[in-house]
Amino acid sequence: MNEIATTEPSRLRVGDTWKWKRTLADYPAGDWVLKYRFKHPTAVGFEIISAASGPDHAVTVPAATSAGYAPGDWSWQAWVEGGDAEKYTIGAGYTTLDSDYRSGVAATSLDGRSHARRTLCAIESWIERRNPGVESYEIAGRQMRYIPIAELLRLRQYYKVEVDNEEAAVRLSAGLAKPNRIQFRV
Repeated sequence: MNEIATTEPSRLRVGDTWKWKRTLADYPAGDWVLKYRFKHPTAVGFEIISAASGPDHAVTVPAATSAGYAPGDWSWQAWVEGGDAEKYTIGAGYTTLDSDYRSGVAATSLDGRSHARRTLCAIESWIERRNPGVESYEIAGRQMRYIPIAELLRLRQYYKVEVDNEEAAVRLSAGLAKPNRIQFRV
């Protein structure tokens, strides 16, 4: 069983049950209701309402409900509502909703790679296919100019660092050491 988070998760998986708990000393659950609203640039937004768990606000979203949300990067805002129609914003942030590989058919294609990994692969593919002797060409009055190889290599290095950081974060969350760290015992 997963430990229940005490802050809003930065990553959630669509199709999983989501749970977290917030302790708000100034807004105890008996007197206040904690609400969240999630927004996305192209998908339909959604709202989550907490339930009281003693003085804490317990958030639970069933798997069947989260399965209906679109993967991607979402912004959210949290607020409490209490007596006399009072409302106070208590937080805002971003959460990434990861794709659910269990939905649909197993043979359905899905590119679950991060932006950094997709971009790194595209840059490396472009470098491999590119003829280094051609900087630009013109056909029927239309000109095409390639990104200089030095710029591609700079971009490749930038995205390589991003991918390495993502991999290190995954390793840390799994309880493993960073791949570039040497560990020893005395």
